[in-house]
Amino acid sequence: MAQKSTPIREQTRAVVRSLLARTAVELFAAKGYDDTTLDEVAAAAGVSRRTLFNYFRSKEDLALGGLSEQGELIAARFAERPADEEVWASLRAAFQVLEEIEMTAERRLEMITLLFGNDALRAGHAEKQGRWQDLLAPLIEPRLPDSGRRALQARAIAAAAITCLQAANEEWARLGGQVDLFDLYDAAVGAVRRPA
Repeated sequence: MAQKSTPIREQTRAVVRSLLARTAVELFAAKGYDDTTLDEVAAAAGVSRRTLFNYFRSKEDLALGGLSEQGELIAARFAERPADEEVWASLRAAFQVLEEIEMTAERRLEMITLLFGNDALRAGHAEKQGRWQDLLAPLIEPRLPDSGRRALQARAIAAAAITCLQAANEEWARLGGQVDLFDLYDAAVGAVRRPA
């Protein structure tokens, strides 16, 4: 059976959306989130403000838009992992898709500092990562031992793993990006999984 392909129009929309988000993030990092206007983003991207609003509902959505796509990539990577692999190992491998995003270490540091340094963006970031939990929990659930609380356990594991990733990112930014992000993630997961 032939695989269904994504229509060209949808592919084009996704590329334009990605380019607009990247332009905005570069401006936010260079000038500051609060000091950058949507008109400046539109001008830098070579589009009208109206076109910008065809792709993003708000300035916050523009800054955080990539997080939804990242969540989908993480879930897809998790789904590709061997079904008999330990869940936490699969989650770690899935999260590593974030390191494959084309972004210099300096730009990544600017972005993480921006996200965690602005209260509105921090709250929006947490909300978007809540969606990651919704994507991951149904994939985790079938890998857990059969019980009446398997769905709850899957959500708890997803939430804990995402929180560990967030803590690792914050520590990575605090240390100026001078350490390996996944060493920090492993340390955070180790703290959560340590027996009482």
